Parts: sequence; structure tokens; C-alpha cells
Amino acid sequence: QVQVVESGGGLVQPGGSLRLSCAASGRTYSTYAMGWFRQAPGKEREFVAAISRSGGSTNYADSVKGRFTISKDNGKNTVYLQMNSLKPEDTAVYYCAVGSTYDTDSYGPNYDYWGQGTQVTVSS
Repeated sequence: QVQVVESGGGLVQPGGSLRLSCAASGRTYSTYAMGWFRQAPGKEREFVAAISRSGGSTNYADSVKGRFTISKDNGKNTVYLQMNSLKPEDTAVYYCAVGSTYDTDSYGPNYDYWGQGTQVTVSS
């Protein structure tokens, strides 16, 4: 079993930045692919970013490419999502996902474990 806990959400003005963290524990952390997804009110969950087990490869949704950066610290069993130039349309609950799927997978159902989510609100 793997426990996944996100943190770092909050309220930020348009153009601002936030960094989300995802701590995974319970099994061998480095054997899992990890990704971030989000769900806005009234919308389906969508892929945001994913990172390979080694941390050497990343994958981003077109809507966040160039603004968001996913990274990982294997020593701390933590994955980060640095979000810059935030827009109101980035407002959503952000979820961290962990799974035995292939590296940088963007398909949510392929992930095995999910965190409880952290709210990000971009508003003036």
C-alpha cells in the first residue's frame, strides 16, 4: 500500500506562483511513476504533468507547458509541481497520483494510488 499526501495549495492572484508537494510512502517510492492531475468544478479530471521514475523525463499538458514544472527528490520521496504565471482557469483541486504504469503516463485510470487533493484558487 502507498500513502499519498499533497500540500501547498492556496489562494493566489493571477500571474502569481505556487509550489505543490506530494509525499509518497509505504512502498519503494522510486519504482512508481508519479503525476499530477486536476479537477475544476463541473469538469472532468484532467492530466497536468508526469515525471519518470528517474526524474529525467517529463510530460505536460499543453495548457500548462512553459508555466508549470514537475520535479522530484528521490531522497525525500517527494514530487513537486512549481506553478508560475497562474491563470484563473488553473483553479481546481490538484491531485497527486502514483502507480506502476509506464513513465510519464498521462492517463489517470492507469495510476493506482491518489492523494486527497489540494485546492488551488487563482483569483484577484
